Amino acid sequence: MIDPYLEAEYNNRTKVPGHPAVIAGWVRDAAAFRAAAEHAELDVPYGPTPRQAMDIFWPSARRDGPLAMFIHGGYWQGLDKSFASHLAAGLCAHGVAVAVPSYDLCPNVSLGEIVEQMRAAARFLLARHGRLDLVTGHSAGGHLAAMLLADGGTPAALPISGLFNLRPLLPTTINAALGLDAATADALSPVHRPPPAGRLFAVVGGLEGVEYARQTSDLVTAWGGGSAVLAGHDHFTIPGELASPGSVLTGHAVALALGAE
Repeated sequence: MIDPYLEAEYNNRTKVPGHPAVIAGWVRDAAAFRAAAEHAELDVPYGPTPRQAMDIFWPSARRDGPLAMFIHGGYWQGLDKSFASHLAAGLCAHGVAVAVPSYDLCPNVSLGEIVEQMRAAARFLLARHGRLDLVTGHSAGGHLAAMLLADGGTPAALPISGLFNLRPLLPTTINAALGLDAATADALSPVHRPPPAGRLFAVVGGLEGVEYARQTSDLVTAWGGGSAVLAGHDHFTIPGELASPGSVLTGHAVALALGAE
């Protein structure tokens, strides 16, 4: 049975009627950024399926600087790396390279398999470049970033509008593709994992509603770390702050990648 309150809180496309225009902007800006990137490696495979590939945006021809990974959202059932290329712009402007992976989607694979794919992406970058200084991600990508921090696969994570307790998704239409039950939801919820050794800074938009604010607050309470509410941002506008070198969000990302926060 669908819970009307939780459906309204977590169904972001219904909650933000203007989201199609924002997503169209992602497509446009991401394509423009890829076309202009001088030092990009596109469609680098990290696993056996076609979607297990990443784009890596380097700030220069050198390959020895800090490296971050950004994981796209889409409730683990939509989108891909091509929607998020431009979100590397802010970090690259500060000398931080950014890898942007895709992953297979539910219901074709389970959420547990997606977590394993992101673990494989992190291992690939560590093996290939000897470092992975930060994992960040938006929405479902924020959940995956937190899971990698919990595993010790990265020394720092910056989840943006993340989902850290999956139980509230069970009585929503979102779970139709995910197929979660109480046991799998709990097993895949970062908030139930022991506090990690790495550094956490979690961000949520001021217009995102009670549940997303609670998700962020509960994770920081359980794990420690810092958090921020970005006033004026809804679930779809907030990741765009990473495209700006001078934004507050980019500042936190750079500080985490350099070990200064």
